[in-house]
Amino acid sequence: MSEENNNNQTDGKENVNNSNEEKKTSNKTSSGMDENLAGLLSYLVGFVTGIIFLLIEKESRFVRFHALQSIFVFVALFVLNIVLSFIPFIGWAISLIIAPLSFVLWIVLMIQAYQGKLFKLPIIGDMVEKQLEKM
Repeated sequence: MSEENNNNQTDGKENVNNSNEEKKTSNKTSSGMDENLAGLLSYLVGFVTGIIFLLIEKESRFVRFHALQSIFVFVALFVLNIVLSFIPFIGWAISLIIAPLSFVLWIVLMIQAYQGKLFKLPIIGDMVEKQLEKM
């Protein structure tokens, strides 16, 4: 009997923890969307959706962070690809390596945002935080 009671008590605690986690990730933005969904959508079409969410969102620091990071990352990748396209052979080879890495980075950023994490990239993340403080 006591083992059953212990199992039931443990199950009850897990259910409470799961519902608390859901509450943390389902904060609404000023646009009425869940924060984690808005963060994911900030990356969906690169810097375009980053700009859209930066303009739309007025309150959520989480969404504004991901929108700005999206803009910084995809503009940097765009400029890098332009520069590398002017370098014959070596630049083209590096571009071929960067393309799949960019795709993986894009997927990782979307997953991290959807999980409700403020995933900060090493150099760009610091630049984004400084920019957010100015806004």
